[in-house]
Amino acid sequence: MPCAVPRAAKNCDTVAMRLSFKWWDYAAGLLAGGLSFILLPLPVAAFAAALGIIAVLIAVVDLDRYIIPDSAVLAMLVLGLGLAAVEAGSNWGAAVAEAGLRAVVTGGLFYLLGAGYRRLTGIDGLGLGDVKLAAAAGPWLMWSTLPFAVAVAAVGALLTTGVRAMLLREQLRMKQELPFGAFLAPAIWMSFIIERLWLTST
Repeated sequence: MPCAVPRAAKNCDTVAMRLSFKWWDYAAGLLAGGLSFILLPLPVAAFAAALGIIAVLIAVVDLDRYIIPDSAVLAMLVLGLGLAAVEAGSNWGAAVAEAGLRAVVTGGLFYLLGAGYRRLTGIDGLGLGDVKLAAAAGPWLMWSTLPFAVAVAAVGALLTTGVRAMLLREQLRMKQELPFGAFLAPAIWMSFIIERLWLTST
């Protein structure tokens, strides 16, 4: 969702830093990091653990404040490009360029989707933070896995919203705010883990 404060990145990050994290937030980060080391070999596991911790941070902040910290998204993007370079070895330039292309295409598609939805309905369906987060997913996932991550996030968001509305006896509204980044960030990490497990099994 869009930042709830002025667009400057430092303001978004300042609001996020004021958030009081609970013990289960730290537990979720530790769980994501631990599972990464259990399921994947080094050095990929270290990158996956960092991705999982960042994903938890983004989810917690977006659920509470409806913002996505720019610093967390930038860290995700840089780490993804770094992993591409590390795995490519001497051919790191081409690998980073391809990862960057995935970031640009994914972010561009999200931007066009949000702009088209806004033009048709007059409602902001996707915020700039969601667009940036989608772009940051590009270096981490293959072309074929990116749609899977988006689908997982969308299904999770819809199911959570529907169940919450039923439990609270609320009526769903077209203009209801939805912290999509809270679902997309964990979906990126989960999709990366599944992708790497699939690659190692083939």
